[in-house]
Parts: sequence; structure tokens; C-alpha cells
Amino acid sequence: MKDVSIKLRKRVPIFSTLNAEEINRVVNLIIRKQYSRGEMIILEGSPLNSLIIINSGKVKAFRDTFEGKEQILYIFSQGDFFGEKNLLINQNAQYSVEALEETHACTIKKDDFKKLLREYSEIGLKIIEELCNRLERLENAVESMGTKNAEERVNAVLIEFAKKYGKESQNGIIVELPLSREGIANYIGVARETVSRKMNLLQEEGIIEMVGNKKVIIRNIDAL
Repeated sequence: MKDVSIKLRKRVPIFSTLNAEEINRVVNLIIRKQYSRGEMIILEGSPLNSLIIINSGKVKAFRDTFEGKEQILYIFSQGDFFGEKNLLINQNAQYSVEALEETHACTIKKDDFKKLLREYSEIGLKIIEELCNRLERLENAVESMGTKNAEERVNAVLIEFAKKYGKESQNGIIVELPLSREGIANYIGVARETVSRKMNLLQEEGIIEMVGNKKVIIRNIDAL
């Protein structure tokens, strides 16, 4: 129990301000879930009864456009959560969520989640903070589509991934890409061929080094 409490406080920002006793209460409310790569966690339009928190792994939140294309809205990883809006205002899911890799999650039932919010205002403040961050990300994405060309968007998403998933090394910033080339294209609203062409060009210029399909070493992030 103690190890679980420590991990929860470290990994999940919305619980970071709770003391040991409060964290233990949260732990007692948690139901653990495991999802395989490609498994659907939420379907757009379906009812939601729990807050879902990512313990390990990565998932994508997306919608299907009128043209039948996938539009990726968010990538959630360790410590991220989703489903909170639907629980608070009784809406059905506004996007689908699919596991990008094996993912372990913690869920808290709707009524338990509301009790936590009433008793611990710090959780609500942390949730508001995170929702503001997501809104900023969406606003930046909309602005990017209006002011940046396709190649500039590829640069921007590499910087975003470097900040969130990158690890410093002697050779540069090692980034495990959460998405395939097609996924990146759906995330930033460009053609898959544009992503591949731009990344090949960046490699030729020595700015990045591609290691297989899902890993990139950014040698000069200032050049992006």
C-alpha cells in the first residue's frame, strides 16, 4: 500500500498536494485496468462512469472527421487523466481513446471522484490547471494550422515530443516517438508523405538522426 501511495503521488500531478493519509484514501478507491496495444478504451459518444488515469503506457484521443480521416487531439501518458469533463457535466465521450502500447491505468468511479473533489479542493485546482494546459495546446494547434506551413508543423511537433518524452544524451535528445509517421500526420494535420519528406531532410541536414521508425535523436533542437 505504501509503495502504491508513493508512486501515485509522484506520477499523478492532480494528487501531488495530498498527504499520506489522503493518498491512501484515494488508493482504496482505485480500480486497476490493463489495455493491450490497439485496444479501444473509450468510444466517442459512449457514456463514461469513471475518471481514468494513466499509470504507464501511452494512449491517443481522437475523432473521425467527416472525410473519414482520424484527427488526433491528445496523447496521454503516465500521470495524465481523461474523462473528468464527462463526469462533471454528464456528457457522453467527445472523443475515442485507443492504447498506443500496453497501458496500465487506474480508474475512479464517478461518485467517488465527485466526493474527492468536494473534500480536497487541491485536486480540483490541479485538474483546472491541466485543462488550461490542454486548451493552450489546442489553441496553439489551431494557430499553427493557420500560420505555419506543413514543414514548420513537423518541426513544432518534434520540439513538443522532445519536451515531453525526450532524454538528454551525449549525442543529443533521444525521443521515443509516441506515434507512427501517419499518426504524426493526423496529429498536426498534414499528409503522411510531408512528415516523411521533412524528417528525411532534417536527417540529411544533420539536425536529427532517425533510429528505426519510432526513435529520433535530435542533435540540434535550436535548428528546428
